[in-house]
Amino acid sequence: MVTNVNENKSIIKNSLLAIVIAISIFYSIIYPIEFGKDPLGTGELFGLPVLAGTPTTDKVDDLKSIYEFRKDSVEILVPANRGLEYKFKLSKYSNLTYQWASEEPLYFDFHGEPKGDTTGYFESYTIATSNKMEGSMTVPFEGVHGWYWKNTTDEEVLVTLTTQGNYEVVGFIH
Repeated sequence: MVTNVNENKSIIKNSLLAIVIAISIFYSIIYPIEFGKDPLGTGELFGLPVLAGTPTTDKVDDLKSIYEFRKDSVEILVPANRGLEYKFKLSKYSNLTYQWASEEPLYFDFHGEPKGDTTGYFESYTIATSNKMEGSMTVPFEGVHGWYWKNTTDEEVLVTLTTQGNYEVVGFIH
């Protein structure tokens, strides 16, 4: 019986010691790194604030769209042996849900161009040849986003595009 009592005391003592060590590690190392607060001063002593990184510059207000939610459907006639672009203005991190279909397969480039860019830079999201596409895109930057379709046939091709999200229709880009 004496062994069991000593064993139980040892287990309790070691458990309490483990809890004290865990709390010490939390407040001296984890808390300064994760939350940027250093109540014991150990974070500064060990140089831990550098590990915390810099806070993100995106504010909640920056994530709100400046455009109203809307749903649109448009028919676009892509001329024979020509291409054209159809675009939307979207805020950073806005979501565009879309579906388009055409009678014939078309080469297309679904892409975006950052607001204010004068270099001609654009980021392609999908480049393919198809007669339909549907999905949803959360855009990585504010600017104009949309499709370039190229018709390689000798007859015009009709594209039916349906969209929804917080955006402004720019329409055709020439």
